[in-house]
Amino acid sequence: MKKPSSKIREEIVQLQAQLKLAETREAERIGRVALKAGLGEIEIDEGELQAAFDEIAGRFRGKGGKATGKRDGGAVEEPTATTTTVAAGATADGTGEV
Repeated sequence: MKKPSSKIREEIVQLQAQLKLAETREAERIGRVALKAGLGEIEIDEGELQAAFDEIAGRFRGKGGKATGKRDGGAVEEPTATTTTVAAGATADGTGEV
């Protein structure tokens, strides 16, 4: 038995609403963590910040490229020069004061 197109469209609208709510929850969670870490006080270019988040996400992904949710689920790379330069505005002692 096939569904009429109107029913499928209704389901799509409901799924889009669910997706928007899920993305909002995720963004709020990540935002809270970022603020706790002091990222709200650091002046950093959005592109640099995106690159840093991409790097962090890569550290927590498993072999399949999806987040594992485990602390040691992905290969953790040793810090490199690019890792240390991402925190623009932070000093070597980690105080964040320039």
